[in-house]
Amino acid sequence: MLQRMSGVFIGALFGTIFVIANAHDPLNPTIGVALRVLAVLTFGGLLALALRAGRRGGAAVGGPQASQESWYGGKFGFVVAAEVVLMIGGNLALRGAGAPAETAVAWIALIVGLHFLALTAVWKRRSIAVPGTALTALGVIGLGMAATSAVAWVPFVSGVLSGVALLGGSAYAVTHAYRATVRP
Repeated sequence: MLQRMSGVFIGALFGTIFVIANAHDPLNPTIGVALRVLAVLTFGGLLALALRAGRRGGAAVGGPQASQESWYGGKFGFVVAAEVVLMIGGNLALRGAGAPAETAVAWIALIVGLHFLALTAVWKRRSIAVPGTALTALGVIGLGMAATSAVAWVPFVSGVLSGVALLGGSAYAVTHAYRATVRP
């Protein structure tokens, strides 16, 4: 269970970071603070629920049929390496082309979303496609918004909403694992 939950926590951590880093202007400052606090509390709640599930000896995320192989083998390494290269290279290209600074978060959301879609095939878990599709769409929408007068809202759309999608996907996985520990 711990190996699979580590992936869930990485997603939840990055979701929290997405919200914390991007809940700023043009949002009302009070709303920005509230979103940051809510993200941190959600992350803490997910940790607590997962620890409780682990103490009860719950099933692995993905259910009892989940493979016992390492999720972090060669194919995973290839996907992550490609993700890093695309993030850095794409952001450098966007900057070089004179794109607004806000495009960076949209590009990151797009690449992280595509990384989840690739991991859907590697890990053979369709549920990973849900946050992957959401982040991919939010990244594309943000890149499109960057060419409009709505550019200031790109961090909210591609950053905060992507963080919410990651936290939501993590909450689904942790809740599923916890419920497996309380079933008769």
